[in-house]
Parts: sequence; C-alpha cells; structure tokens
Amino acid sequence: MTVEQMEFKTEVKQLLDLMIHSLYSHKEIFLRELISNASDAIDKARYEALTNKEIGSDAGEWQIRITADKTAGTLTVSDNGIGMTKDEVVQALGTIAHSGTKEFLKSLQDRDKQANPELIGQFGVGFYSAFMVADRVTVLTKKAGLSDSQAVKWESAADGSFTIDNAEKTAPGTEVVLHIKDDEKKYLDEWELRNIVTKYSDYIDHPVVMEVERKKPDAFDKEKTITVKEDETLNSRKALWLKDKAEITDAEYFEFYKHVSHDYSDPSQVIHYKAEGTSEFTALLFLPAKVPYGIFFKDFKIGPTLYVRRVQIMDHCEELIPPYLRFIKGVVDSSDLPLNVSREILQSNRQIDTIKKSLTKKVLDTLAEMKKNEPEKYRLFFKEFGRILKEGIHFDFARKEQIAELLLFSSTKTENDQLTTFSEYLGNMPPAQEEIYYITGTDRDEILKSPYLEAFKEKGYEVLIMPDEVDDIIMGSLHEYKGKKLKSVIRGDISLDKEKAPEAKEAEVTMERLRAAMKDFLKDEVKDVRLSGRLRDSACCLVTDEGGMDPNMEKLMKAMGQDVPASLKIFEINPVHPVFDAMNAMLGDEAKKDQLREYTEMLYNQALILEGSKPRDPAAFAKTVSKLMVESLKQGCP
Repeated sequence: MTVEQMEFKTEVKQLLDLMIHSLYSHKEIFLRELISNASDAIDKARYEALTNKEIGSDAGEWQIRITADKTAGTLTVSDNGIGMTKDEVVQALGTIAHSGTKEFLKSLQDRDKQANPELIGQFGVGFYSAFMVADRVTVLTKKAGLSDSQAVKWESAADGSFTIDNAEKTAPGTEVVLHIKDDEKKYLDEWELRNIVTKYSDYIDHPVVMEVERKKPDAFDKEKTITVKEDETLNSRKALWLKDKAEITDAEYFEFYKHVSHDYSDPSQVIHYKAEGTSEFTALLFLPAKVPYGIFFKDFKIGPTLYVRRVQIMDHCEELIPPYLRFIKGVVDSSDLPLNVSREILQSNRQIDTIKKSLTKKVLDTLAEMKKNEPEKYRLFFKEFGRILKEGIHFDFARKEQIAELLLFSSTKTENDQLTTFSEYLGNMPPAQEEIYYITGTDRDEILKSPYLEAFKEKGYEVLIMPDEVDDIIMGSLHEYKGKKLKSVIRGDISLDKEKAPEAKEAEVTMERLRAAMKDFLKDEVKDVRLSGRLRDSACCLVTDEGGMDPNMEKLMKAMGQDVPASLKIFEINPVHPVFDAMNAMLGDEAKKDQLREYTEMLYNQALILEGSKPRDPAAFAKTVSKLMVESLKQGCP
C-alpha cells in the first residue's frame, strides 16, 4: 500500500486547533487519556480472548509500557491489547463519531477553557490531547485475532491532515509515539511521568511499566555501584472497590472517580458497599458534581463499568441502572455472573435485575440522606441533575413517590435562591386548600407576573413553579402526593371557593348574554367562553381542558417537528373587570355590533400574548390598538 494522505473531518480540525492553542493548563492529562485508551484496548482483548484463543496466546502478561527517549525527544505509550485495522484507525483517529459535535465544540469555546479539562475525556476524544505536548504523533497498530492482520502506521502533525501506510509490527497492540515539543520536554523526565501515573492512573488494573535506571552495588566490588536498567511498575494496580472503606482516603476515591469518569472535578458523593446473600457483588459508585457533557444526547453512554471477578466485561453496562440515574459513574464487580456474559444474556439475567434493584435503592437512599443531612450540598446537586432525576416519576411507577420526596421546587412563596419540597408545601397548606397547585413556564420572573396566579395570590395559596418543558408530563404521571391531587393552574376550571359567592352567581346571570355573544364571535377560535375563577385583575386568559396538552409542551413538540393535534382552548373572562361592564352595555345596539366584535377579538389576541403565543393576526391587532388609542385621545381632547 502506498502512503495515503487524508483530511481530518472539520470538527477534528477545530478540536485540534483548540488544544494546540492552550486549551488546558493541566496538560499532563494527555498521559492519563493515553493510558486509559491502552487499558481499554487490553480489556477488549482480554474479553475477546475468552472466546478467541488466538488472542492473547502469545501476548504474555497484559501491560502498558511507557518509554521516554530523551535523545530522540519521543514519549511512547504502548499496549498489547486489541489493536486496530486500517478502517478502524481512520474511523477512530480521523473522525469524531458523536451526536452533538458542534454543540460540544461550541461549549469548549464558550466555557472557561482553563477550568474545564474534563470535557475532552467525557467526549471520548482523549487521544487528541497528545497534541497539547507533541508537534507530531505516530501510531503503530496491529489488530489481534486476525491471522492476516496487516500492521498500520498513522501519523499527523495536526496540520489538518494525516497519513496512513502499511507498517512492520510483529505483535498485536498499539504504540502511540509522541514527538514532544521543545517547551514540553519535562514530560520525558522519569519523575514527572511517575508522578502523573500515580496521580491519575494508579488504579488501572494492568501494570503501567517503565524502564528506569538504578544504581546498585557491584556484585564483585561492594564499594562500587553500577547503573542498571530494569522495568518498574508505576501503578499500585489495587482494585479500589475491593478494599475496605476504612482503608481508603477521600483523595483516593476522588482520583479513582476521575479515572472512571474522565471528569476533572471531585464527585458530589461516594457510594461504596458490598452486597451479600442471593447475589454477591461490590459497587463503587459516584454522584458527579456537574452534569456531564452530552447527557441529553441519544448516544450518551450510561451505566457503571461491569467486572466479573475483577475481569472487566463491559465499559458501560446500561442494564445496571435506570435511565433516570444515568449520571451515575463507577464500577460493579459481581462474583456470580459468568465471564462470557453477553449483552443479550444481561437483558434477561435475574442476577442483573437483582443488582439493578439494589443499586437503584442505594442511590435513592443516599440522595434522601444527602437531602436531609446536607441540604445545601443536595440543593447544588439537584440544580445540576434534578431535571434528569424527575424522569423517574414517569418511568419508574413503583418508586415514583420515593422520587417525588427528592424533588425541589421554586414557588410563589420562596425567594429566588430558596427551594421547597412537597412535604413542606403540604405543611404550609391552609385548611381550606384541597389540591397541590403548580404552574409551568421557563422564566420565574415572568411566571410570577402571570394572570393565572391572581386568585391564588389573593387566597394566599402557594403555587409550585415548574421550569422544565417536561414537567407537566412528570406531574401528570405523579398525579397526586400523599393523597393530595396535583393541579395545573393553567389547565381546566379553577374554583377556589367551595360555594359561589352571591356576586359570582349574579355575574353569571348578568354576563350570560355577553358570554354567548363573545362565544359566537370566536366560534372558530375557541371551544368555549366562560367566567373565570382564577382572574382578579386581568381581563381574560386562555386555558386548556383538564386533559389537554400544556402550552409549554405543545411548543416543545412543535419545535421538535412533531405533529400536535389541533385543539381549541377555552377563553376565560373576568366578570368583575370594568371592560366587560362597558361591553355589556353595548349589547342590543346593532350599530355597535361590529365594535363589540372588534373588542372581543382584541381581548382574544391579548390572551394569546399572555400565554406566550403570537396574536392571530399581528398586523390587524396592531391596527386595532392604534385605532382605539386615537379614539380614546379624541375623546379626551377638549
């Protein structure tokens, strides 16, 4: 094969440009990423070797080797793992095959770059971090388990292109050769490399080996020393999850978390326990402090790493946790599962179901304890992950009330930074209040001005503020809490008084003809016109039927290109508002019928604006407003 020159995909060029121009101050993480990649390659080879005897038969001990050559100015990280074919090299090193790549790159550009080294590892492109310290990178690789496997050489100077060529390599595996920049030569020093490995990769299950020089007594002359070269393992290789909790420091937990999560910040909480009985396993799980990038994309990989008797079986075992806990990172080591377990077997394995139930309960119990004992810490956690956690109410029926206990809310009675809970809400309910009220929206300040809240403010009833688009679906799934029904203040009929006041009954009679006339004017626009039980100061509003779609959800569905079934809303009018007295007086005067229709349509457009929609005909609406202003000004002139 002749040397082929290929162009990087556009997103890789952008990524390399960001890295080369000082993306991070913590440049040493390049070694962590390369060692992690080598470890993954060995894990894949070791797993494949369970069914393919050709793999690993002549590999010897699985290991990762670091070689520093000060004369050549190169640092090599090699492994005897699974290796790659030519097509795999092009795919892995020339393309970022993730959804949301543009958003990812934008987040790198927008964030404080010096403070966010976790993003590269989280997005699975840690290999490119090598270009932070190298002006050229060469990769030699050979696929394991293929009798006719051809070694491949990949090389790039981060200049927008890379070359691919055949190469000579006897053993399967991969060598990554970094041609270190002149101002980064410290990464060729033994002690610098040793410290980085200890800091970031101490818990890698495979030995990270480096040849070092040591002075030893001369066997023939005790007074002399000679310099010898020998291999030294730089990492402890201790499976942290199998150690006793009392022997582990917070620093060790935190560094291990960074290893398994590729996150550079400390976790919010550590969950380490051993289950015994019908299913024996050890779990070391972490609650992150910050939302991982891409967690809302379909290809976000969820689930802890699965080990069986210390053999890594799967990087991300999604069968071990429910999707609403997909932020959980860590490892699970089972004593009961077979080493050759496949994803198909996992989907119907009773042991996996048992582990999943145990992990879910443990995580939810830990969150409940954090909420009770460390409220400020939990508030920060919920700010990051509450939107994901609440999905469990919809998808995990059996635990929906337990999850509801964990939710935090802003409300009409909390200050900006304060949050309340369902339990606190119930404790503050007046005796006459029968339901838990909530309102959906995206901006708290705008919500607090909403006309839908007027009657609740007058009564002193607290209304929970739901800021996420899916909140109405979530609350519909919960339906009630501790026997109290949940009710949206922007849907269905609202009546806060058990019995109608005499003036309300009188209004029904006096307003009936006007209500019927307005309904006729808007017969193609609304389902009904009725007197409102929720308005006090505003003239009108639009509401959805009790079983209808929340306006915010409707907008979200339309923005996603989904077909939203057409449905007419209910137009509510405030019978005590002065405008309706004036309109009532116009009834029966045929000369004023068109004007009455105009006022009705203007009020309808006003209601559309209040719910966050556009007027039916913005130009006509603006024209009507201008016309009424002119008439009013003329009447006011002497």
